[in-house]
Amino acid sequence: MDFVEFVSNNALLVSGLFASALAVIFYELRAKSRNIGNLSAPLAVQLINNGATVVDIRDADKFATGHIGNSRNVPEKELMEKPETVTKKKKQALLICDTGARSADCAARLRKNGADNIFSLKGGIAAWQEENLPVVND
Repeated sequence: MDFVEFVSNNALLVSGLFASALAVIFYELRAKSRNIGNLSAPLAVQLINNGATVVDIRDADKFATGHIGNSRNVPEKELMEKPETVTKKKKQALLICDTGARSADCAARLRKNGADNIFSLKGGIAAWQEENLPVVND
């Protein structure tokens, strides 16, 4: 009975609390759905070992300073202009950038357009190197 009385006497406060709870739930669900294609370095290694194409979206200069072996360099702008370079095949693809932010954004945009086989390396090439995984220098 006290609860019902409190709610009726503080309708504005309860409404604000309810709206805040909905906003938090929405934010968490959205964040979780965006991270679905972000893989840690160990999971990325498994994906690569299973035949995934590795696409480094950094510019050519950064690519030359160090990249994952057998990766292709397709700069972000070019990839977004011609996504079929990665999405035309049914093969899985792993996108890589410096920190994982740009590749995650590209992967999310490609996934939104129906490319469910696109993933991003969480933390980018920096996370790869932190795990002491090999890079190739040109």
